[in-house]
Amino acid sequence: MNSNIMMLVLGMYFCLSTALLGQEHNHHHVQTTEQDHMDINEQPVTPPVIGLNTTLTAGMMEPNQNLKKLELLIDAKSSGLIADKSLNFGFSMIALADYQQSNTADKFAYLMRHPGSGNQLGKTVSEAVVHSAQLAIVGSVNDWITAYGELLYSPQQSFGPGTITDLGRNQIDMRKAFLTIGNLNKIPVYLAIGKMDVLFGQTGSVSPFTNSTMWHAFGGLSYGATLGFKKSGLSASLTALQGGAQFRAVNSPIDSSNVPSRLSNMAADIHYTAQINESSTVRIGASYLKGSAYNQSYPIAHFNPGTEDNPAYAVYGRLALKQLILKGSFVQTLQVWPGTFNPNPPLNEFAASKVSSIDIGASYQLNSGDDITYILSAEFSNFKAGPKGSPWERQNQLVFGLNAQVQKTSRIFAEVIRTEGYAPLNFLTGGNQADPGATHSDRDARSTAVVLGILFSI
Repeated sequence: MNSNIMMLVLGMYFCLSTALLGQEHNHHHVQTTEQDHMDINEQPVTPPVIGLNTTLTAGMMEPNQNLKKLELLIDAKSSGLIADKSLNFGFSMIALADYQQSNTADKFAYLMRHPGSGNQLGKTVSEAVVHSAQLAIVGSVNDWITAYGELLYSPQQSFGPGTITDLGRNQIDMRKAFLTIGNLNKIPVYLAIGKMDVLFGQTGSVSPFTNSTMWHAFGGLSYGATLGFKKSGLSASLTALQGGAQFRAVNSPIDSSNVPSRLSNMAADIHYTAQINESSTVRIGASYLKGSAYNQSYPIAHFNPGTEDNPAYAVYGRLALKQLILKGSFVQTLQVWPGTFNPNPPLNEFAASKVSSIDIGASYQLNSGDDITYILSAEFSNFKAGPKGSPWERQNQLVFGLNAQVQKTSRIFAEVIRTEGYAPLNFLTGGNQADPGATHSDRDARSTAVVLGILFSI
């Protein structure tokens, strides 16, 4: 048994042993953490035992701004937002209308709707749709043990075949489900096990709806077990991840296969948040991922086995003032992605490349209204996977947003998005066309989108 898994087993034993001691409930100390514009740790007078707990579930289902959901849940439990012996529910839906235009037929790089001719034809597309719907369930046995589950319907970002009306893309799945053991008021150590977001980097966005390109490239979802520490602004975690090709952005081959038969992958994250004054904080952090998704040989296809682990590292920072948020992140693999080399001429002139991503964003709160808060945002993010001049060199995304935050749980939003380059991960460098020296990636593709929508949470 390797040292990482041994640490997790010891941590699990320690947390379980302490929980079973049945210590007295203690909610007098409130654990506070800096969040994005919506703070799930604003404690209600009495959290419900059975029923709606919108402050909690809206933050857990929120899709793109604060994605460290495991930390959100353990903070909520420690602050008294989740009552003992309780069962809470929440529902969320995103409905939107958009118009997109591209300079290249059938090539739209806006990743909130999977690109490809199967769903987007010609140089203009438009839609009025339910983008997604979620149901969240939170249960707690005592002041130590908490469970979270989330059902998701998301036809536009499903990996199912066909168009957004085909049955294969219209499924409901348990997107996340995990158990936590811990109460930060009593001991600053917690344990989690299940299907959850990988604690790696800072993949959240400042935009009201659109995920950053960094999230699409490095935001992992995987089976695993996490041992975490949180105290006095310091947060650290070590996660043993299931090997093979997982649900998103992690792939650690096992005996040259994608079969998830071992806890052979791992992620580590550490960040520190300092309180500047009553309304301002600054955060710096770094992460390591043993097996990123970028390890496959040519031709590249989703969830295929890789050749060997390709680790990645992340560094990030965030400054939150009274009304202004500034954030920045950088992620890069340690090795080249083998599949970014196409051995067939004329594309064989481009050498294999490392994968990297930059994310820079800012948001400004225009008012401090109790019912509706207006927030302006701008964010640039990219995905870089090839040398200069290659068709798959990069895909850039620039998002300008206006968010009307309603009751801190729902949103009415508008965004304008500009993308440069078209570099879909599936068959990025070719291999699915009649000409082996051709690829559907296109660095000169440009598209513009206007998105209007509502995120409803209760």
